[in-house]
Amino acid sequence: MIRFENEAAELYVPDGSDAATALARTTHMAVGAHPDDIAIMAYHGIDECFSRDDRWFLAVTVTDGAGSPRSAAYASYSDDEMRRVRAEEEKKAAVVGEYGAAVLLGYTSAQAKAGGPPLTDEIASLVSASRPKVIYTHNLADRHDTHVAVALRTIEALRVLPPETRPEALYGCEVWRDLDWLVDEDKVVFDVSARPNLGAGIIDVYDSQISGGKRYDVAAAGRRAAHATYSESHQVDTASALIFAMDLTTLISSDDDPADHVAQAIERLRSDVTARIGRLQRDGG
Repeated sequence: MIRFENEAAELYVPDGSDAATALARTTHMAVGAHPDDIAIMAYHGIDECFSRDDRWFLAVTVTDGAGSPRSAAYASYSDDEMRRVRAEEEKKAAVVGEYGAAVLLGYTSAQAKAGGPPLTDEIASLVSASRPKVIYTHNLADRHDTHVAVALRTIEALRVLPPETRPEALYGCEVWRDLDWLVDEDKVVFDVSARPNLGAGIIDVYDSQISGGKRYDVAAAGRRAAHATYSESHQVDTASALIFAMDLTTLISSDDDPADHVAQAIERLRSDVTARIGRLQRDGG
């Protein structure tokens, strides 16, 4: 069984299956920085697995959320109290979303940013034990340091694994930077229109954040709805909720610099914008 570095780490299985069984049935996995990140960025995977017995979702949350902002009923909570509350919220989300399992690794944000063998080894061990086909993590253009660090730790962990244990796809998803800036050819588009109630229900369990001053429930639904409308300018809406992602799969099996991977996407946006302006200045289309 996987040995965790942190005493507070926990592997939670909502349906009571033993840990080995819960991990082995995984098809979709997410590695997120904080409690609630996965509900926002990897909802496509949750939705894909919901009420299925042939698909199972594994949520891995790296940090303990102790440093989160707080107000209202949570204003006086200590870091330890917030840590306990946020762990319980993550487990409630696992119940509502019918996850196969939820793993809370219990690192601090500073530890996640520093990296090193304990964290990357644990991510690698979880992937090796679960063999997911798809992994969701943060996108490399996110503007939250801890989010980018977790994406980098995930890539590092996957690179040390034998090819046969690696996922078929790795996606970098949206939290603290939207991905509608990607040119269409670079966008991975997930249609999550089918169950708005499920998406809302999972995010709603994070009361310490929502009533504590961060309306992630409204923001996540609004972003998905905006993507659905603004994704196409010349046709009527065909979806009511979309999530965008950055394809990071090629970084698993190569030594390419993740910074270069993002820089190339930015360059394709720059070329698209300047070419359009040049064309319209030159001949009006």
